[in-house]
Amino acid sequence: MPQARQSGRKKASTPRSRGTTATTDPGLREQLTRYLDPREVVVLTRDRVQEALDDAVERGRMTRSDASELVASLFERSRTQTDEMISQLEAIVTGTPTRIVREVDRARRVTGIGSNFPISGYDDLTAAEVGERLNDLSAPELRKVRDYERRNANRKSVLQNIERKLG
Repeated sequence: MPQARQSGRKKASTPRSRGTTATTDPGLREQLTRYLDPREVVVLTRDRVQEALDDAVERGRMTRSDASELVASLFERSRTQTDEMISQLEAIVTGTPTRIVREVDRARRVTGIGSNFPISGYDDLTAAEVGERLNDLSAPELRKVRDYERRNANRKSVLQNIERKLG
């Protein structure tokens, strides 16, 4: 996890987000920048890491077995760090516009990081909040949420909303 910025270090610039109030809140912006500073956080896909290690194997710099172990180890460690970072980011954006939270969920699903459940922090959401987050989900993701909801809270309004979207 990236360490807090030390005083005297230059702030990283962040792209402006259209349509949200997050960029107008300097405190929120600073917190998000601390976690998403490109000098501290790098996003690599499993395919890119695998390509690099395959190249090393082809050049005879490491064995296939060592490369496979290294990939497994790297991604196990990154999953843990990613889950921690997502939890911290969710804590930062709590109380901010729902759109930001939906965008965080969408980015998490697209990149395949964090939990494979379609909606972050699902168990802490009200039925209305769940309803707002369903709009961005695919049919398989909706079915996953529906099955989880049936096994747990079994809220009638949530289940009806999901069925309407699947219908």
